[in-house]
Amino acid sequence: MSIQVGDPIPEVPLQRIREGVETVDTHALFDGKKVVLFAVPGAFTPTCSERHLPGYVEHFDAFRERGIEVVCMSVNDPFVMQAWGQSQNVPEGLQMLADGNGDFTRALGLEMDASGYGMGRRSKRFALYAEDGVVKQLHVEAPGEYRVSSAEHVLAELG
Repeated sequence: MSIQVGDPIPEVPLQRIREGVETVDTHALFDGKKVVLFAVPGAFTPTCSERHLPGYVEHFDAFRERGIEVVCMSVNDPFVMQAWGQSQNVPEGLQMLADGNGDFTRALGLEMDASGYGMGRRSKRFALYAEDGVVKQLHVEAPGEYRVSSAEHVLAELG
């Protein structure tokens, strides 16, 4: 069963690169904060690179003006996430996190099998909004779609 509105964010370590590879616990990311986490099936993939991440880059300031942190996650390694962020001119403060083994994705119940495309187990495309580590909104895309997890849709839902 997948995570639902009202559920706490599961405690799972993720990785990022700043001064080297760092492990970040989800409680440190979410506790006491307002956070939008959006997940993509893969860095450098077409929809993710042409629409999903660019939308959050474009609207990053609108989230920050509301006191909301923005986190991008994929089942990729932290080096890929760093390179993808650099190639997309991700602003300082938009965190690019790696769920390399898919542990967080599985804990959320939002895993999909992309083996037919040679990509193995990946994250579904989704966005969630959490306050103080509790899910307040959850937007999971239907297979092959890109709509409800967009930055524009999430901003509209935040009111």
